[in-house]
Amino acid sequence: MIYSKIEGEGQPMLIIHGFLGMSDNWKTLGAQFAKLGYEVHMLDMRNHGRSFHSSNFSYQDMTTDVWEYCQAHQLKDVILLGHSMGGKIAMFFASQYPDIVSQLIVVDIAPKHYAPHHQDVMQALNAVTFYEGMNRKEVEDIISQYVTDAGTVQFLMKNVHRVTPTLLGYRFNLEVFNANEHAIGEELPSTATYSKNTLFIRGGNSDYILDSDFEAIKNHFPKAIIETIAGAGHWVHADKPNELLEKVSTFINS
Repeated sequence: MIYSKIEGEGQPMLIIHGFLGMSDNWKTLGAQFAKLGYEVHMLDMRNHGRSFHSSNFSYQDMTTDVWEYCQAHQLKDVILLGHSMGGKIAMFFASQYPDIVSQLIVVDIAPKHYAPHHQDVMQALNAVTFYEGMNRKEVEDIISQYVTDAGTVQFLMKNVHRVTPTLLGYRFNLEVFNANEHAIGEELPSTATYSKNTLFIRGGNSDYILDSDFEAIKNHFPKAIIETIAGAGHWVHADKPNELLEKVSTFINS
């Protein structure tokens, strides 16, 4: 079963991270949601964080993982929040298991197909050859040759950990990501719908959700509200956490 961090008590809220992310990316906001009276489950999806590695990597696989997690924890009336890849998983899940999900929040991803666009990041990650005694600074220096944005570099470095006392490695399953580069861009099936209250949040500086995507969003999620957080890029929760917290809280309580 996939790994999770659980905080708080109350109505369950599941938070699903994006590609190359992990539950730790949401620990600050997760703690704030817990203080508002929710039992917050921050998940590590397969091949990410502390969850298991598998050669099978698709949205359907990850949707099944979330369903099995809900069954094991006897979760119902779930508030489901997902960012980027996690938002797409949340869409798949809510459309397949609407009886479990009471409200859906999708952060900076549309139900459409996305062409592979992480080439610089994947090139950077594949450029690192871990060896005995290698330190974190050496890993960071290699990644920084391919990725110029300091925030993205630090995001990637969160995945570097000690496999043994003298050997670093990645938490995620890079080999499987290399073999399944198109999986992350898969679109939501045309027949998939979720008719309960739904909130889409996009970053004002991000191009992941365009105005031209609104029609498709409404086709899949007829009760969708689409909000924009000015000044936020794709990592809305890192760029504007207070604004995101406010919009999600207002939506949940409306």
